[in-house]
Amino acid sequence: MMNPTPYVMSLEPGSHYFCACGRSANLPFCDGTHQGSGVEPFAVDIAEPKTVAICACRHSANRPFCDGTHKSLPAE
Repeated sequence: MMNPTPYVMSLEPGSHYFCACGRSANLPFCDGTHQGSGVEPFAVDIAEPKTVAICACRHSANRPFCDGTHKSLPAE
């Protein structure tokens, strides 16, 4: 199996919440499934429309954004 590649998407200005627990049914966005787990979503405020790459491997040092770490991970 291949390591997950990032979710590349265009975001409009505003607040966006990205899943940190991996349980959301609406990845990469938070759907509240983390409630009671002690894990909080990543909150990102976007000032102007832009394209972003959201980490899917959960190893980026710049989460929720992808930093390319998935390329150096051993295949799952």
